Amino acid sequence: QVQVVESGGGLVKAGGSLRLSCLASGLTGARNMGWFRQAPGKEREHISCITGNGQSTHYADSVKGRFSISRDVAKNTAYLQMNNLKPEDTATYYCAAHVRFGITSCDDIPKYTHWGQGTQVTVSS
Repeated sequence: QVQVVESGGGLVKAGGSLRLSCLASGLTGARNMGWFRQAPGKEREHISCITGNGQSTHYADSVKGRFSISRDVAKNTAYLQMNNLKPEDTATYYCAAHVRFGITSCDDIPKYTHWGQGTQVTVSS
């Protein structure tokens, strides 16, 4: 059974940092992993992703230079280090895994079929 579980969210002041973790179990092969977020009343935004081998990453302009994605293949875990957080980063953050192993581009959004339940990040001003 496939499970994707995020953790690490919380309340932080503007300028602070958080590190989100995403444990994906029950998957065959190191899948591309992505982080998304959705604020109330807004569409879901793809903010970052990393390929299965960890060699390629992608960032949305809104987080580039502040967020960093990484993964530990042996632990089936992806991470999102978030620095210099801003109030506009407040959202529910979701992790997702691609439908299968070996997809070249991690920003192939429709291929994300395994989703976590989300973790809340709140940044106060």
